[in-house]
This record gives sequence, structure tokens and C-alpha cells, in this order.
Amino acid sequence: MNKTDLINGMAENAGITKAAAKKALDSLLIDIEGSLQKGNRVSLVGFGSWSVSRRSAREGRNPQTGKTIQIKAKNVVKFKAGSDLSNAVN
Repeated sequence: MNKTDLINGMAENAGITKAAAKKALDSLLIDIEGSLQKGNRVSLVGFGSWSVSRRSAREGRNPQTGKTIQIKAKNVVKFKAGSDLSNAVN
């Protein structure tokens, strides 16, 4: 499923136009992104939660040359599925 499929599904399920569904989805994604940028956790009970974790700098290998390289530290987004979502797929 891609973003267009999701917008079409939202419009059909909610009985709204595709334009309204796109606006709602874009708004949701902007709010989630903004909250994560501030370091906050985003939780949708039953569905899951997103959080930001710090990945420290480390050494890695270039698979083509085998040379050791330095990988910079960075923030990564983690998603943990909620119980309702986990039960729905199992």
C-alpha cells in the first residue's frame, strides 16, 4: 500500500472526498514528524507508538572494498506495534 492507496481507502471508509482525506493524512504526518523532531513519543493506543532513539557513532565496513569506515551518530525513528495491530496480523 502506498500513500495514494491509503488516501483512497481513507476517503472511502470515512465517506469524504479524496482531497479531504489527503489533507487529513498530510496533517497527521506533519504532526507526528513535528512531535518526533522535538524528541516526544507519539502513541496511538492499540495501533502503536513511534519514538526517537539515538544511535551512537560506530565503525563499519564498506562491503565493496572491505575498508573500515566511520559511521556518524544519528537519531533514528522506532515503531512498536500496539496489541490490537499485532493481534490483527497474527
